[in-house]
Amino acid sequence: MPESNTLSGALPPTELTQTAELTRPVRPESIYHMPVASGSVPSFTSTTSATNGKPKDYDMAEGDERGLSHTDSRYARMNRALFLFAATAAVSSINYGWIIGSINIPALVIEECAGGPMTWTNGFPSCIPMSSTLWGLVVGLTPLGAWAGSLLSGIAADRFGRKRMLMYNNAFFVAGALLACLTTSIVQLAAGRFVSGIGCGIAANVVSTYCSEMSTVRSRGFLGGFQQLMILVGVFLSQVVSIGLSKAPLWRALFSISAAIAIVQTLLLLLIPESPKFLTSAGRLDEARASLQRIRGGMDISLELDDLLTTVESGRQNEHIPQPTMWQVLTGKTEIDLRHLVFCALFLMLSQQWSGAKGVMFYSTEILSDRFHLTADEVKEIPTIAQLLTLGIGGIGAVAVIIGMNILDKVGRRSVLIVSSFATSICAALIVVGSALDIGPMVATSMYLFNLVFQAGAGFIPYLCASEMLPYYALGSISGLATSINCLTLFVVSFIFPILDKSLKAYLFVPFIVTNFITCLFGVFLMPEAKGKSVLEVVDEYKGPIRFVAGPFVRRKTPSSPITFSPPKVLD
Repeated sequence: MPESNTLSGALPPTELTQTAELTRPVRPESIYHMPVASGSVPSFTSTTSATNGKPKDYDMAEGDERGLSHTDSRYARMNRALFLFAATAAVSSINYGWIIGSINIPALVIEECAGGPMTWTNGFPSCIPMSSTLWGLVVGLTPLGAWAGSLLSGIAADRFGRKRMLMYNNAFFVAGALLACLTTSIVQLAAGRFVSGIGCGIAANVVSTYCSEMSTVRSRGFLGGFQQLMILVGVFLSQVVSIGLSKAPLWRALFSISAAIAIVQTLLLLLIPESPKFLTSAGRLDEARASLQRIRGGMDISLELDDLLTTVESGRQNEHIPQPTMWQVLTGKTEIDLRHLVFCALFLMLSQQWSGAKGVMFYSTEILSDRFHLTADEVKEIPTIAQLLTLGIGGIGAVAVIIGMNILDKVGRRSVLIVSSFATSICAALIVVGSALDIGPMVATSMYLFNLVFQAGAGFIPYLCASEMLPYYALGSISGLATSINCLTLFVVSFIFPILDKSLKAYLFVPFIVTNFITCLFGVFLMPEAKGKSVLEVVDEYKGPIRFVAGPFVRRKTPSSPITFSPPKVLD
């Protein structure tokens, strides 16, 4: 084997091994430099280049004789290949949305036998009658399953790869769909929802990881909200199809479509590349180079590949260094006190689910049927006005995410969160007023606005913030905890929402006026702003205990420069 190997996206693959000492091309002045000296522990340093720490506005340069552009692929814009690969992976997110949205419109037909008395055909009942409490439990078992899936997803994706894990995960979608569509009892329906939920939890984490590992600086914002957008697309599509499949026994076919989506995606996944970062960490460097080149098209990937190798090497050299536990990160017992940033990451994932938005997504048909005083005979005439209005609520959510994704990098995370959560609180109050005054159109309009303003900001910002605020050594454990909090909160909200509806009636949304206003106050006083900043800069500015970091009475701190991270140390 040669004494050294030079890695370049423009050169043919060379023989590389996991233990080989790699020699890379000389790098130009870079924005993030991570020097690794032989026999020493690497330090992580952020320096400011002549461009003030921001990437140049690279344009496509004339290609060389091998057809490769001299453009640095790290700062590439979204291209067709990247979009198609991300969209293929995000079919799992569409399935996620389908599963949580398909239960809404046919709810009354399934749980209350609104289509007529229960009859049996070929061994299958036309409905599964149950109380509102049991229905809330059945609906809530999907996020509970998602919590279980999220706990498994990280380890499994690191072992099998992002692409293969998405393929394996489709088995949960197929099994859950079959259990639900063939159900003859409450227990079987509940089991189907739970198994499908496991698939949702795995999909949420793996799709997010796959997209982030393929993204560049310029595509990070779009791909960060892409998963939430695809979930809402799935919700909308499920509600469109539900209009024609809400009668008995057609609602069974509605649940089975999730299995068809999973099978189609499994075939499509054969056509996309594995994550270059995963391949690099697994020592499959030739495959990593080919995958990255396929994603970036004709751009020069040499420096981006060099960054991946440096990251993997530094991680291996740090393997002997004890990593801080989750408890040590939570209590600030690390060299850099991350308590405020950790609190913010956890609170945002909690606030996303206590907003009441998923209650609207799960139960809007039942709420609107009650607010418009639909009789039993009117409920049988599908589609009802409540079902048609629910269809619009799902569609407006997807539009809202697109709007939010386009304004986020211009306005900033904190400002968007404040406006979004405050407006959501106001809309919740309008729903209460409309319900109390018995004005059905006012309730419906307010629910539309509620979903619009929530999904445009507070709905997807929590998914972005952990990776923008936390250093790598804390990101894995805290992201897992945040996802668990998110799923468990959704389970609680999904379970108690129909109970609250029966007990509070017109005042159902009063608790959500309060919760969304608390989120608004969090944005005003506690929310860090990560717009235009690296993780290092965010940590330097907001490190320390939980405290007010914004607002009229807080003096802004000027970040030090340069910012340096050493490997994590645990304090006594």
